[in-house]
Amino acid sequence: MTLSVKNLSVRYGEKVAVRDLSFHVGKGEVFGLLGANGAGKSSSIAAILGMEKSEFKELSILGKSPIAERKKVFEKVGVQFQETNFQDRITVEEACIQWRALYKETQELEPLLISFGLQEKKKQLVKSLSGGEKQRLAVLLALLPNPELVFLDELTTGLDTKARRMLWKQLLKMKESGLSIVLTSHYMDEVEALCDRLLILREGQTVAGGTIQEIVGLSGKATLEEAYLHFAGEEEWG
Repeated sequence: MTLSVKNLSVRYGEKVAVRDLSFHVGKGEVFGLLGANGAGKSSSIAAILGMEKSEFKELSILGKSPIAERKKVFEKVGVQFQETNFQDRITVEEACIQWRALYKETQELEPLLISFGLQEKKKQLVKSLSGGEKQRLAVLLALLPNPELVFLDELTTGLDTKARRMLWKQLLKMKESGLSIVLTSHYMDEVEALCDRLLILREGQTVAGGTIQEIVGLSGKATLEEAYLHFAGEEEWG
């Protein structure tokens, strides 16, 4: 099992941000962790990565503890956060070289730059990139260590349709090679294109889980978008 989470809870003082979260992700599987803003997705991911204090029955990444065996685990795990901050006066190529230095083994840089449409930008300062280009760079860096598992937070926010589909295609190719992905997204077309199974959080609690078809069936709605709005408690805004 690539990732196993059992009864994970996160508390901030008296407030329970995540309650008894349980799921697993197999090799070559894309798992969607969904919910409205404030539902507990970011707290869950931070806790799974050992960056946030939590209580749990089991927490295992690639058969190891992300807390006790952090260094070993993170040689094989990639992370792309929604807000990735880059140094001001650094080029795309320099950012990649700096990132590579953190890992023992990495993928070849040039093919990744080509795949993500950044090859012609490699001598440019990162700060001069568009929002979409910065987003692609953040995903590229998450994949640079050739991880077995990658966490992608709001993968394609700010990207145009062409760039989004390019990213999906690249990730699906890597999935076929055995890459496991945990994805958070507010775009249901993205979830349908990429995810094998989903879990929907509402106020820190799991309200639905399963395949897309199972979740749509459970909701009694016609589409995934309607099912998501129903379970996430956003129907009044839908």
